Amino acid sequence: MADINEDTKNYVFIIDEINRGNISKIFGELITLIEPTKRKGASEELQTVLPYSGKPFGVPSNVYILGTMNTADRSIAIIDTALRRRFQFIEMMPDESVLSEISVAAEGETLNISKMLHIINERITFLYDREHTIGHAFFIRLIKDPSIERLASVFEKSVIPLLQEYFYEDYYKIQLILGDNGKTEQEEDLKFIKDIKIVPEDIFSGNIEDIDLPEKKYEVNQKALYNIQSYKKIAPGLL
Repeated sequence: MADINEDTKNYVFIIDEINRGNISKIFGELITLIEPTKRKGASEELQTVLPYSGKPFGVPSNVYILGTMNTADRSIAIIDTALRRRFQFIEMMPDESVLSEISVAAEGETLNISKMLHIINERITFLYDREHTIGHAFFIRLIKDPSIERLASVFEKSVIPLLQEYFYEDYYKIQLILGDNGKTEQEEDLKFIKDIKIVPEDIFSGNIEDIDLPEKKYEVNQKALYNIQSYKKIAPGLL
């Protein structure tokens, strides 16, 4: 009879967005078996009987479970206490240093992506909180394609929509984060979010004096997205 060799390789299960699932259904009785002292071969080893095969089952010590979650949506608050006790929580904040070697060049100018993201995240932390800062992963695509077109795509499809969601379309705060408030009248075309003056009388008829109407509206400026000077003006002198 051949000898049975113990498998000593490590195995990893990754459960993405673990806080959005039904924890009791995901783990069931395994919630106890995954504890280090309850693993196979441990001092307090426990096993359960599989419902279909009827065979005993235990969790080996070389099996690791990684669960990812996004704390920005606050759903971490619903995580069961039993799960909290059995997992170690490691915070993964945006790491701008990952982007330190990325520079976007256009029109004879260069833009340091790492510094730009750091400045944006500092402003988000001040105006909102640190859990809503923008992750470096959005800019990873610039490693292979450090073009102004790729950067414009990241801002148009990821960064600006996130800011719109975070600040409930409070465009003045979005302008503060993107440095638009520091751009002069002559630099209006460099604003990511343009303010357009509204003349209510041109839109409504009749008496509107007693109605509190906005004096301007906001819109995303497509031209600014493709102009490297728009990004340089996020924090003049630093980029």
